[in-house]
Amino acid sequence: MTQVDFYILDEQARGNRFMLACRLAEKIYHQGRRVFIHTQSQEETRHMDRLLWTFRQGSFIPHAPLEKADPTTTPVILGDTGDTGDESDVLINLALQVPNVFSRFERLAELIDREAEIKSAGRQRFKFYRDRGYPLNTHTISK
Repeated sequence: MTQVDFYILDEQARGNRFMLACRLAEKIYHQGRRVFIHTQSQEETRHMDRLLWTFRQGSFIPHAPLEKADPTTTPVILGDTGDTGDESDVLINLALQVPNVFSRFERLAELIDREAEIKSAGRQRFKFYRDRGYPLNTHTISK
């Protein structure tokens, strides 16, 4: 069963959920795991693509949008459709809805920042997972 972790940025935290996605993807990549970052739109996918190149000086996270990625060699894949290829390790969700394929992954990271719409949608997703018996963890990020 998929482990669901909610990462909630508190008022003192720097950045937003996109920067948090970069930090989390970097950590997961260095653990030797594969990541799929699910975005809300093609515009968000392009934004994440740019951020992963620039979010921290000296950082390199091999990544590509799904349509350009070689799934056998690209450890971090980005996409806004329901298709995630054959990924089954970690899904980072930046979309407002529950990803259709989340149960194919060992872990799901739901990222919540201070925006009202993001918080509200996050509460709905939390209830969805809780009501279906998925194991849930909540992590408050303060820096």
